[in-house]
Amino acid sequence: MRYRSLLSGSLLSGVAALALIASAPAAMAQAANPGQPLTPAPASPAVPNAFTYQDMISANRLGDPQVSADGKWLVYSVTTTDVAANRRSGSLWIKDLSADGEPRRLAISDGGANTARWGSDGKLYFLSGRSGTSQVWRANADGTGATQVTTLALDVNAYRLSPDASQVVVSLAVFPDCADIACTVERTRAVDEDKATGQVYDRMFVRHWDTWADGTQNHLFVVPTSGGDPVWVTKGFDGDTPSKPFGDESEFAFTPDGSGVVFSAREAGKSEPWSTNFDLYKVSTATPGQLTNLTDANDAWDTGPVFSPDGGTLAYRAMARPGFEADRWQIMLMDVATGATRKVAERWDRSADSLQWSRDGQTLYVVAGDVGQTRLFSIPVEGGGAPVPITGPGHVSAFVQTPSGFVFAQDSLTRPSELFAKTYLGREMPLPLTNVNSQLDGKAFGEAEQFSFKGWNNEDVHAYVIKPAGYVEGRKYPVAFLIHGGPQGSFGNGWSYRWNPETYAGAGYAVVMIDFHGSTGYGQAFTDAISQHWGDRPLEDLQKGWAAAQARYSFLDGDNACALGASYGGYMINWIAGKWSDEFKCLVNHDGVFDINGMAYGTEELWFTEWEYGGTQYDNPRGYDRFNPINHVKDWETPMLVVQGDRDFRIPTSQGLSTFTALQRRGIESRLVVFPDENHWVLKPANSLQWHNEVFGWLDRYLSPAE
Repeated sequence: MRYRSLLSGSLLSGVAALALIASAPAAMAQAANPGQPLTPAPASPAVPNAFTYQDMISANRLGDPQVSADGKWLVYSVTTTDVAANRRSGSLWIKDLSADGEPRRLAISDGGANTARWGSDGKLYFLSGRSGTSQVWRANADGTGATQVTTLALDVNAYRLSPDASQVVVSLAVFPDCADIACTVERTRAVDEDKATGQVYDRMFVRHWDTWADGTQNHLFVVPTSGGDPVWVTKGFDGDTPSKPFGDESEFAFTPDGSGVVFSAREAGKSEPWSTNFDLYKVSTATPGQLTNLTDANDAWDTGPVFSPDGGTLAYRAMARPGFEADRWQIMLMDVATGATRKVAERWDRSADSLQWSRDGQTLYVVAGDVGQTRLFSIPVEGGGAPVPITGPGHVSAFVQTPSGFVFAQDSLTRPSELFAKTYLGREMPLPLTNVNSQLDGKAFGEAEQFSFKGWNNEDVHAYVIKPAGYVEGRKYPVAFLIHGGPQGSFGNGWSYRWNPETYAGAGYAVVMIDFHGSTGYGQAFTDAISQHWGDRPLEDLQKGWAAAQARYSFLDGDNACALGASYGGYMINWIAGKWSDEFKCLVNHDGVFDINGMAYGTEELWFTEWEYGGTQYDNPRGYDRFNPINHVKDWETPMLVVQGDRDFRIPTSQGLSTFTALQRRGIESRLVVFPDENHWVLKPANSLQWHNEVFGWLDRYLSPAE
């Protein structure tokens, strides 16, 4: 997956005398004990009642809306955070859409409940670990009368119901050469009991994202919901479904008659780490293991199978270029009877992130990034009509259809995700259905404005500027210059629990965010422009955007700014340190690339580096060296905070350690914070709090207050 933006949580508040951390072990020792912060406690917000990162970390997280077939019941998940206990917990909530009552928490949540799905039988299905392993359970529509559906010896990590709810297909992690589930259980037990700890590998993906390979793969089993033995339908296939590390049930589906399953997967073999050739396979439950490749003609990524209501057409999303994970997701239709395929909205220069059929089969509903927003669109299946946006400004993260319209989850720069309803006509304002973060209602947020300027190649580039909370006309404010990761990502009108610009605004900083060439939501050519150009075109956009922002907004104190970035944004921080070294008072680099040559052999998903740098390192060493930060360390002079997750296998710890070593060796003020138990993101509440304390403290150290 791409090197996503991931500031997981922390900017230190409090003016700390920055004692340099001399070694990674020292950083680890203190990071492992949140009770002994590296800096003083954060200061009060710059404005009374301003939104702070403490508010962000403790905010509730809503997601996964599901509506019953009759449109009466809405179920969704809410995750709460106990920062003091360093724990998050989830629960299911239900709302009667036919009445005006408030949502209520379902009692089944007491035993653990997640991934709720409505069956055509009117029952509510969900996953729960209350039996000792994660299994599929079933309850009445009101959440009462929970009974266990599957009784497997392994955890169910994803599932999907058949159209008539008589079967469920589940994904289990099994040893693919085993004969049955019992074999996997026995082998796992033997490994756990073995006193020897050496691990042996004969092919790659030795480790992926944050996990070392253990020899298991995700495979699909079909189980009758009335009870019965599981059928291992993907037995003999060498690969994972759903894919690792972030795949889910959208990657597989029952056929309309329930006699088979269509799934997306990539054959592993020896080439898995440098291949994006995911195909759609079909397998019958009557002949498990006998797979038919439906998309063999496309050597790029195919995924997200969804059958039309009449069962005659299979819709899915497909990329065109092998090895490029950020290619445009084109919408494809396959005739089930003939296998013939065609494209929908071929000229629409947006990438489809998700896909649903309308109930009458005449329309496809798609979520896609669009010039700093993420909207829900309707696309006619026939006639070549243009996509029509259904939602307005903001970021749609999920949606589900009802008999009269939609329920969708939407967030923005100033609000976490909430649920809204809208009819098919779409003329009225969305109706709010939830308010799971009512504690934020009176908080002061910074006002955001989108602007554009001429960037690389004299092309339009978009950006956001955010005023500090409590902005006063005539004052100049210090600036947090935020650089997104990916690099094929975007800093748009959406909420983040890791990289949240409003936390900076609440601390008294103005914020500038540039969607440089390579960003998504502006057309595929704009996204493509960064590949093999990591250090020139984006840097030009950042420089021109920063100049344009200062010319346009007089409240920005251009001489009083720090730049911050993570993942690719962290790479850009290292690149700025050598190529734009006199512009910022300080820098913050989270899990950033320091040596591209080292990344060629240290990262896990090789397709990314090989596409972005023009081939393998041994075939194209000049491509890896052209924009390599390590080559410009002699020009570094700006103080830098370096943050690294030790379980980050995407951008390994050696990259962060090398950055810190370079800074220390050159005598540049620097600080290293290592999280031994975090990956490419900082996810644990206590670690997120420490992260923010560190980052905001670094800014407070170098930036002067507003004048």
